[in-house]
Amino acid sequence: MDWLNYHHLHYFWIVAREGSITRACEVLQLSQPTISAQIKELESALKSSLFQRQGRGLALTETGRVVFRYAEEIFSLGRELQSQIRGNPSGQPMRLRVGLVDVMPKLIAAKLLEPALQIPLGVRMICTEGKLDRLAAELSVHQLDVVISDAPLPPSFKAKAFNHLLGESPVLIVGTAALRARYQNDFPRSLNHAPFLLPTEGTSLRRSLDQWFQSQKIHPVIRGEFEDSALLKTFGQSGLGMFAIPAATEMETQRNYHVQRIGQIAGVTERFYAISIERKLKHPAVVAISEQAKSQFAREFAE
Repeated sequence: MDWLNYHHLHYFWIVAREGSITRACEVLQLSQPTISAQIKELESALKSSLFQRQGRGLALTETGRVVFRYAEEIFSLGRELQSQIRGNPSGQPMRLRVGLVDVMPKLIAAKLLEPALQIPLGVRMICTEGKLDRLAAELSVHQLDVVISDAPLPPSFKAKAFNHLLGESPVLIVGTAALRARYQNDFPRSLNHAPFLLPTEGTSLRRSLDQWFQSQKIHPVIRGEFEDSALLKTFGQSGLGMFAIPAATEMETQRNYHVQRIGQIAGVTERFYAISIERKLKHPAVVAISEQAKSQFAREFAE
């Protein structure tokens, strides 16, 4: 088995952090030949160059940037471990790097993530939005701790990752009071040729809605398609069309966007997942998210 020499990694980390071997020598109180030799040993073990000349200084190579990110995490965890064992916590909050799929309803995302900020250890959350494939790639190289998604990671994704179901919610059709008065009676047949605002194609909710429309022989008049769920709701508030929401956000959506329930779509649910590289969740903040979500969804939608 190949073992990583953490002394070599530490010297590399200090040089990368300080920006030069000269400044690293001052920090480490070692000679320049000693530090240079240690970094050469690390490059030899990794079979890749970590620095390249840039003018009079050094710049990280692409591999060097990857190694530096890992080193940052490794030595940060090491400091936290020492503080905890000595019974003298640093007081620094634990970091939680979350990837949030951009089509996730923001109200749901806020509900899911809130428990992470309430654990006694203290958490500093760093939240990034993007497409599932990009976030999953960042997760696979440890740039993220967890990805929160409205769809599971497909089997075609090559890196090892696991889908953890947080919960599922029925789907409602909502709209302004005027739309409710017009389309509530004889629901769902009343929705044929009715105005709708929909998520963009390719999203999990859009696929479910399209299948449901087809099964019910409903032909909606699509007034708009949106990637951003908050923007979709803002247009819905103006009465341009009805839209679908998870029942878990009904109260907040009614309060924030002044819309009302028109009907519930039978047999259609929206599911939410935490995706991690671990089969069993370990990060305390992610465990808190998972446990609270499962409890809340089960309580709200128990039959």
